[in-house]
Amino acid sequence: MTATARPGRLEGRVCLVTGSTGIAAASAALLAAEGGRVFITSRSADHCASLAERISADGGTAAWQAADLAVPDEVAAAIDACVDAFGRIDGLLSVAGGSGRPFGDGPIHLVTAEAWEATMRLNLTTQALVCREVVRRMLDQDPDETGSRGSIALVTSVLATHPVAELFATHAYAAAKGAILSLMTTMAAYYAGHRIRVNAIAPSLVETPMSARAKDSPAILKFVTRKQPLVGGMLAPEDIAPAAVYLLSPESRAVTGQLLTVDGGWSVVSASADRP
Repeated sequence: MTATARPGRLEGRVCLVTGSTGIAAASAALLAAEGGRVFITSRSADHCASLAERISADGGTAAWQAADLAVPDEVAAAIDACVDAFGRIDGLLSVAGGSGRPFGDGPIHLVTAEAWEATMRLNLTTQALVCREVVRRMLDQDPDETGSRGSIALVTSVLATHPVAELFATHAYAAAKGAILSLMTTMAAYYAGHRIRVNAIAPSLVETPMSARAKDSPAILKFVTRKQPLVGGMLAPEDIAPAAVYLLSPESRAVTGQLLTVDGGWSVVSASADRP
């Protein structure tokens, strides 16, 4: 009996990924490995191009366009480029964001108006603008063979619901990530009748460029070893990627309005933080 190759779970589907490093890069690679045609957009042309080249070298299909996702015209241009390249958008993985610390994020009594606005712009406005343009395209496209017009997975953070005040007192960032949960829920309710699904992924502490401060802090590393016992430390970006594949694939066709937490145990394990 001759074995036949199993088609990927995203075979032929068009997956738009915002962000080009860390979780976004690992997820884009896995989406492509599962047969997805991946379009990458982020602020860095170099990162986008490098990721697309790696995916292509591994036998996948990828295209890209750099964009500042907080600028409406640049978002629209990137989404147009995705549709021009692949004809439609079946899935969106919205990862792009980052720490508000460079802007001055911290405990709310110390946060300036400028720091608040910059952190929100980077982490919430970007996702809202991308969702707006993607949903517009999905509403206009024919349903696929499963009856779906598309699936959206937003990336939030475990800090939105399970804070650790001693070590991660970035209140604007947490507020932005909490707002993403509300955006996900309300979008899921509104667009369910249009056959567009919306869910969210909440990672805990992942080893990415954004987590450089954590990697340099013995107190944080000690805490995370206890708080994320399933991995014994920081998660890898590759720990998050399978959640993205699931939520953008037909396997989750009956799932919408849900938060999938990938945290190594963070949200259920009691561990005290050593005060810095």
